Amino acid sequence: MAAIMIQGCGSDVGKSVIVAGLCRLFTRRGYRVRPFKPQNMSNNAAVTADGGEIGRAQALQAIACRAPPSVDMNPVLLKPQSDVGVQVIVRGKMQGTQQARAYQTRKAEMLGVVMESFRKLEAESDLVIVEGAGSPAETNLRKGDIANMGFAREANVPVVLIGDIDRGHVIAALVGAHEVLAPEDRAMIRGFMINKFRGDPALFTDGRAEITARTGWPDLGMIPWLAAVRKLPAEDAVVLESDANAAARRVKIVVPMFSRIANFDDFDPLQAEPDVAFAFIKPGTAIPGDADLVILPGTKATRADLAFLRAQGWDIDLKAHVRRGGRVLGICGGFQMLGRTVADPDGIEGPPGESEGLGLLDVATLLTGEKTLRPVSGQVAGAPFDGYEMHVGRTEGPDLERPFLHMDGTPDGAISRDGRIAGTYVHGLFARGEARAAVLAPFNVTSNRRDHAGVVDALLDEIANELAGILDIDALAAIAGLKAK
Repeated sequence: MAAIMIQGCGSDVGKSVIVAGLCRLFTRRGYRVRPFKPQNMSNNAAVTADGGEIGRAQALQAIACRAPPSVDMNPVLLKPQSDVGVQVIVRGKMQGTQQARAYQTRKAEMLGVVMESFRKLEAESDLVIVEGAGSPAETNLRKGDIANMGFAREANVPVVLIGDIDRGHVIAALVGAHEVLAPEDRAMIRGFMINKFRGDPALFTDGRAEITARTGWPDLGMIPWLAAVRKLPAEDAVVLESDANAAARRVKIVVPMFSRIANFDDFDPLQAEPDVAFAFIKPGTAIPGDADLVILPGTKATRADLAFLRAQGWDIDLKAHVRRGGRVLGICGGFQMLGRTVADPDGIEGPPGESEGLGLLDVATLLTGEKTLRPVSGQVAGAPFDGYEMHVGRTEGPDLERPFLHMDGTPDGAISRDGRIAGTYVHGLFARGEARAAVLAPFNVTSNRRDHAGVVDALLDEIANELAGILDIDALAAIAGLKAK
């Protein structure tokens, strides 16, 4: 079967989006395409139909392929819990936590798992498009590597290297990678691309020629800054942008940025609503007094981020917000924070112990080792929704007698006696237009009622169209060994 690997000169150079665009492009040409990322590090994850979890980017790439996401598309997922520790997910299941240094010595053991998943995808497709992680030029990480050249050489998959011109020094990045790579790794690279160019492409013609002259790599094309990227689900970082039209919006919704914020793409559909002024609140910044709704998002470490919330003074801001009649919604870890206590006696998410919650809901949470991972559907405020659960812990208490929603016929979440504080374990709640409209109804807002899945699908087509007109697609197909249809 055919395969090609997209690597980059660093993180956030656009690998994920380019892979998604190429997945959609070749899928539209009639090929069975599958995405693959051997090892990913992200707290933004997606639930697969087979009850596992993978990186959000691979789930998006699966959508681009019009294929169901599977755990084999991202067999190793690392979810940072602290600055030095990670939760290790192997084929969709939590295998425990490890210090980052300890994992470095273990990752070579994962190569067999990675290769088995890759071979499964090869067997069911015409083309596998592989995404690297970070940069292959980080030669200090080369020993035991499974994310870049270690995988490429083991699987004999040719590589295309991406440089990000928006960061500057793109010539140095690509030529420098050529210089520091071992000859055997360098031989895997069959071409390069430039990404995120702004302005007249002719202005960088000489630069592209110099890269080819210094490396011998073919130039496969230069991609402009793609406006559609901003509207796609992000994986590695929350994009903070000011809303120039915020003053004209009818409802103000804000989300505090926890240090371990997770699954923040939950809020992409809200940002697209014309009557919603939406903002992420940066650490060190007060929750604005004119907010109508404060949403506490998911987090990879509930007790640690509860302490982080208090360190920002957000607990005081929330109490003032509630006194003024404002509403609060907690999602997953944010739901757990709203209760009386969060207990972690076994140290599932960090040091063992118990933390006092915000006390806005009469519930208490006990973190347990078993992780709930499943797609769900149901009704919220009388409207249908589709979403997923991804959490450890069990929440109990009197306020659960007033559930926020029902999923698959089972009540979930809690609502305070006055109806202004609510929490749920369900992610993806705002994606379906009818559900989003129901959640916004108390604010007298008319929703656009667009299903976010349709928006994402159209954006993937837009990106594929752009890539088709810019990149040397025939050369990419030849590099991958793809037979013409």
